[in-house]
Amino acid sequence: MARKCVSCGKKPVKGNAVSHSNRKTLRFFNPNLQKVNILLAGKKSKEYVCTKCLKAGKVVKAPFRA
Repeated sequence: MARKCVSCGKKPVKGNAVSHSNRKTLRFFNPNLQKVNILLAGKKSKEYVCTKCLKAGKVVKAPFRA
């Protein structure tokens, strides 16, 4: 399952972990994704959303009882 922000499309990116001896190995930089209940097309849905989108108010969190 690919973890991706529903709002902005942010997903893990690849990079290098560089040791002291300058050896490079592959590593991933993962976005801070939270699984939250949001309103998507008028319906309640549990989706992955990055914390930047949550703080910016780009998604509408669903009420607890809907």
